Amino acid sequence: MANCPFCGESANFHAAATDIEYFTTPERFEFWHCKACDILFISPMLADRLDVIYPSNYYAFQEVGRKSFPLRVKEWIDRRTLRRVLRGIQGSTLRVLDVGGGTGWLAGIARAADLRVTETWIVDLDDKAKSSAEAHGHCFFHGRIEDFDDHGKFDLILMLNLVEHLPRPDLILARAAQMLSPNGRIVIKTPNFRSLDALVFRHRSWGGYHCPRHFVLFSRESLTRTLRDAGLAVDGFSYTQGAPFWCVSIMNQMRLAGWISISAARSYADHPLLPFLQIAAAGFDFARRPFSRLSQMVVIARRDDSAADGDRRHTTV
Repeated sequence: MANCPFCGESANFHAAATDIEYFTTPERFEFWHCKACDILFISPMLADRLDVIYPSNYYAFQEVGRKSFPLRVKEWIDRRTLRRVLRGIQGSTLRVLDVGGGTGWLAGIARAADLRVTETWIVDLDDKAKSSAEAHGHCFFHGRIEDFDDHGKFDLILMLNLVEHLPRPDLILARAAQMLSPNGRIVIKTPNFRSLDALVFRHRSWGGYHCPRHFVLFSRESLTRTLRDAGLAVDGFSYTQGAPFWCVSIMNQMRLAGWISISAARSYADHPLLPFLQIAAAGFDFARRPFSRLSQMVVIARRDDSAADGDRRHTTV
């Protein structure tokens, strides 16, 4: 039995999974569903073993070299999204904060998307990203967002593929709301555990578990409610393709069948089959996007100053 990290109530067993991507540990992890909060959470959460579960070849730690076609498509989508969001923010100069931004490639896209972006900050736990981020003109803070104090308000805060990696994303979202300018926006991208691939591979170490690195997973409803409790209102919501989750899930089944070889030394990202699967999976998701809940959610949120402090469950970190 496990208790929800948000409300403390007993949760129901959902699935078990192992690390099928980087093989950092042979441990078996359990995912639990809190009916009251409608979140999935992993047990145990290895928040004290980040150096183990995020190996040196982890994808987010790698410098982007020659860009594959799927990566170029993803960058085009991100640039279009950020340009649209920035266009709706008033001000002659804009400050951007990317939480978990690594070397700052996404902050760089934001800067290129709108010439009013004059200051970009990266907050990240990877100290090796500091020199590269600063070389690209970004300010860098090595540490947790909870410890990032006295740096003023930001007009755009980016949290792409971040909140699911946190033991208490509700508290971090409340912290981000405090750092947001009155006219600012937060862009959040996170998995949706109520998707087709999540259902098909529920008991097959679904790629969206990203086990054991994803600590908390949301549905659209639970994410909206968590944002509201953090003092934020949703300005825009969309589902987007979850090709990485499809690919990892499918290739893991091929590995188990003995058709392909994947190991700690040779990850999915290095396999020549991956680009073809990415294109097929992304195409499948885009085709059904108008009528399906895909496995990635993109939310644009703003401060909700009309909400009374007493109506929020979490306001401080």
